[in-house]
Parts: sequence; structure tokens; C-alpha cells
Amino acid sequence: AMGNVQQDVMFEWNAQPRRVTVSSFYMDETEVTNLDYREYLYWLERVVGESYPEVVERALPDTLVWREELAYNEPFVETYFRHPSFNDYPVVGVSWEQASDYASWRTDRVNEMILVERGILELNTEQKDDDNFNTEAYLLGLYQGSVRKNLKDLRTGGERPVRFEDGILLPEYRLPTEAEWEYAALALQGELVTEQDERISDRRIYPWPGNTVRYQRHGKYQGAIMANFKRGGGDYMGLAGHLNDRAHIPAPVRSFFPNDFGLYNMAGNVSEWTADVYRPLTPMTLSDVETQDLNPYRGNVFMKKKLDEEGNPERDSLGRIVYIPVTDEEAASRENYKRGDVQNYLDGDKESEVYYDYGKTTLISDKARVVKGGSWADRAYWLSPGTRRYMDQDRASKTVGFRCAMTRMGSPDGNDDSAGNHFPVKKKKVKRRYK
Repeated sequence: AMGNVQQDVMFEWNAQPRRVTVSSFYMDETEVTNLDYREYLYWLERVVGESYPEVVERALPDTLVWREELAYNEPFVETYFRHPSFNDYPVVGVSWEQASDYASWRTDRVNEMILVERGILELNTEQKDDDNFNTEAYLLGLYQGSVRKNLKDLRTGGERPVRFEDGILLPEYRLPTEAEWEYAALALQGELVTEQDERISDRRIYPWPGNTVRYQRHGKYQGAIMANFKRGGGDYMGLAGHLNDRAHIPAPVRSFFPNDFGLYNMAGNVSEWTADVYRPLTPMTLSDVETQDLNPYRGNVFMKKKLDEEGNPERDSLGRIVYIPVTDEEAASRENYKRGDVQNYLDGDKESEVYYDYGKTTLISDKARVVKGGSWADRAYWLSPGTRRYMDQDRASKTVGFRCAMTRMGSPDGNDDSAGNHFPVKKKKVKRRYK
């Protein structure tokens, strides 16, 4: 079940509990670090920076988010993102749009290295502008790269490029949906009574057992703070000589105790972007079993490849496949959806206009994205995975970072198990009759 399981002290009623299912997926153990993001910027500068400096500029984090009218934070403006002392700290000042671009870039770099390590492509360090590896362009035959040795083509006896059907290339990295993020944060497998039972002993307020923010087991760490958050007014890390969470701003991404999925800082450190468009009543909209209770997500804008006059997919100046939105006329003949842009599905009709005039009298619009998890500057209330906030997708904050997710292909239960239950079949003895 997802949603808020503690008292709604903010009286927002935007996270009513409901039961949903998410397909199996992968998620980063940690938030994306400053070093990770600087590698991204270095690649952009080297490959497209000379011809398209605006692309590099558009990807830069907003380091001015550290400034406050009545606080001396200029050292963080100058040093937090660039100084090696902060290499392993989570990147902040990154908008939802920038985080999504990073995830797409990461997909291409990982798949490129897979092909290099398998001896299919040579590592090309001289890539420029549109002559760079893009996963979709490669699979569509629009990018060849420096071929070392392709796969054997059993049909012709020659060679052929890798296809997605070969299972070599990975699906895309992306931002997790709100449901995925909350499921990963709760890690309720730690509350299973036994591995053989489909029962949990308790629900969770935080990503760890119990109803306190301190480590409860007897021993050396008993009483230690479990997350990086603001304990009270003016109290970011405790007293001199005995710091409680030992962090006054974000901490290194592998700090604090991981949850039962092995994920770090799913509460505290920095809040995190998710893929979803924010609506306060989305939990109620998606609570009906006849709506999307499998992989719930608000934010779909259905796209299609842009084709040239000969029917071939087009590439942009950076080597990426160009997509355009599906029009309402094209979607009208579909049974499962009727519009191309369904971000405001069940929320932009006449009935909902009575309550919300989105984009005019409220800050909520189709640009508002869900932000999950408490940060180093938040009180303990926001550490609960069920709480939710929002921020415009082109805005950034010193308290918001991100991590990536990836959809799992095939069986939901691991590589050694196939989907579904399989029972032993007793073979019947067949009596043969001979004439």
C-alpha cells in the first residue's frame, strides 16, 4: 500500500493510502553524485560543447540555489559542486528536465560501453556533434560507430549489428515513478513474517522498522540518528562535541543505514525528483480497481518517431531520434486511450474545474512534478515515504536531487526464476498394447 500512514499534520489530504502494484524494476543504490554529474558535463563539453555551447550551459546545475537573503552560503555557491571534497555528495540545483536528460545520456553511455567491452565496437574518443553513440539510432541502423566485430548473421553467413532482441543492450535509465520510489523506500520485505508467508508484521512510517528516527538495537550504534534531517529549529546536526547526524548540509551518498533493499538515503539527505506530474487528488483518482492500479503514473504524453519524406526516422543535431506528440486525431481510433497528452486525464474536465483552476489560481500545472522524501533541511515528518510535495519541472533547489531507475525485463522474481508458479508434473505410465 502506498500513501501516508501517519497523521496528516499539513492537512493537505494529498496522499490517501491505497493499494497498488508496481512491476519489478532496478533503482540506484544512491543519489546521483556531484562527480557523476560532472562526468556528464565533461562529455557534453568534449562532444558537443564546441558547436552547441548552449547545450552545455543548459545542463549546468544552478549553484545559486544555495543563496539566502539572511544566510552566508556563498562558500557552497562556489565549492559544493566543483570541489573534490564534495565528490560523493548528491548533486543539487538540478531541475527535473536536467535530471531526465542525464538519465537519457547515461543510457547511451552504458550501452556504448557494453558494446565496447563485448568487442563489438571500438571505443571512439573523437566523437563530435551528431556522430556519437545513441542507443535508438544504433538499433534503427542510423548509427554504425567504429565497428570492431559484429555478431554473426545466421541468415546470410556474414555479420550484423546488435539487435534489441539479442538481449545485450539495456533498457533506458529514467526517473522512477512516484509509486516505484515509494515502494523502494518502504522496503516492506523487511517486515515479512517468514519468507514462506505473504504477510508482513507491521506497516512502516520510515524506511526502517519502528516509529523513531534513532537506531534501536542494543550496541555501539544504539540511539544514532538514522537519516540526515533537521531535528528542530536551528538544529541541523546537534551540539559541538556530539553531533547527532554529523551533517549540516547533504552528506556523502553512502552515509547512514541502507534500507532492506540496500538503498541509501531514501529518507533525508536530499529530496528526490520522480517522473509523475503532481495532482493532489491523484491518489483518489487511481484508487479505483478499474483504473491504473498497476504501475500508476500521471504524466503520459504519448509520442511517435518523426519520419522524413521517405518514411525513415529523423535525427537531430545531437544524433538523437526526434519524437513528436501523438495527435488527438490519431488517438481517437484507439480503444485504450483517446488523447495524446493525458497528463491531466480525469483532472482537466469540467467537473474538476469546479475545484482547481490549474495554472491560473494555483501553482499546480502540468509542469508540477512530484518530489519525494525528506531532505537535510526538513523535519522528521517528511522522512515518511508516503508524504509528497511538488515543484515545477524547470526549477531547482538546494534540497532536491535525484536517482535513476530502470524497468526489469522478464521474470519479476530474478534471473534464476521464470514468471508464474510451476508445479511438478507426474508423468502417467502409458500401457502399450501390441497386436
